[in-house]
Amino acid sequence: MICGGGIAGIEGLLRLRRLAGDRVDVTLVAPEDEFVYRPLAVREPFAHADARRYPLQRIVSDTGARWVRDRLVAVDVTACKLSLESGDELSYDALLLALGARESSPYDHADVFSDRDAGQSLREIMRGIEQGQVHSVAFVLPDWPAVWPVPLYELALLTAERARSIGLHLQISFITPEGRPLKAFGRAAADATARLLAEAGIDLHTGVVARVPTPRLVTFGDTRLEVERIVTLPRINGPAVPGVPAGTGWFVPIDGRCVVHDTGGRVFAAGDATDFPVKHGGIGAQQADTAAAGIAYLAGIGDRPPPLQPVIRGMLLGGERPLYLAARVIDGLGWRSEVYEQPPWPAEEKVVAEELGPYIRSLNAAIAATNR
Repeated sequence: MICGGGIAGIEGLLRLRRLAGDRVDVTLVAPEDEFVYRPLAVREPFAHADARRYPLQRIVSDTGARWVRDRLVAVDVTACKLSLESGDELSYDALLLALGARESSPYDHADVFSDRDAGQSLREIMRGIEQGQVHSVAFVLPDWPAVWPVPLYELALLTAERARSIGLHLQISFITPEGRPLKAFGRAAADATARLLAEAGIDLHTGVVARVPTPRLVTFGDTRLEVERIVTLPRINGPAVPGVPAGTGWFVPIDGRCVVHDTGGRVFAAGDATDFPVKHGGIGAQQADTAAAGIAYLAGIGDRPPPLQPVIRGMLLGGERPLYLAARVIDGLGWRSEVYEQPPWPAEEKVVAEELGPYIRSLNAAIAATNR
């Protein structure tokens, strides 16, 4: 059983099918009709193409899986059963939880950008900027460990680029509790990001915890910053499914092989639902690959997978050209990063996923051929 139809769920489905072929029956449990490729959602408020959408029915058909259009509500790890929103129960031999996270607003007086709503609030702000009604914007990163900050940096840079392109002066501030921008990517990425912000004329405030007491005021330390609009990212928490172990923030605790603690070795988890501190689609895909190999091993196929050695690979939009960033953990103590101006992986992949990337490219080609 695979629960979840996002990047981690589909990556796990594709990898398990490649490893196990038809020797394992796979069921995907997901309530949505579509898989939405969300990493490029930051471009939507700026009139770029919408996030790409693919029917789940097509994906499960291509992989020979079964699709149950339903929502997980509880897990009985002793009986190896799932309870679904419809009231049905399903039994499993192995389970991959790729449920994503729950979102909430970190501030009462800020516009929250979420890739789930295609940035509707940002569209409104951009209209205000273009019509000369908005002259100052603050982008505030919440002081919450489970936040992936790249989209907020991209939004600030893209907003500055749009204002500049139409000849408007816009005051933009970026406030972050990080000691340096994009700390998770290490020093090289931090320096490159700080340079981009400076070139865009964005005022950067690092190492400070912001408060938003009113819709037009941001405070940090002794500083009071009055602006017309405030933009932030959602606070995220784990899925809080009854029967699934949960730690701080309700995130699902996993070991190095993405096995959920205290589940008898038959429940795995991947993606934003896990307690891995970095929330990124590429990390979720790597976790899903490790989990799929673990499930195949339980079925007697292949060797036991080694513990995951995560590598963050990402793209930062908003400059004259994208920056491509990579980072890996060194001796468990910190991140070593590399910055590229030319993509060391397929340029169209903002999130690098070994199975999903090639599959999406082939699916796009098939759709294009059908539409000719």
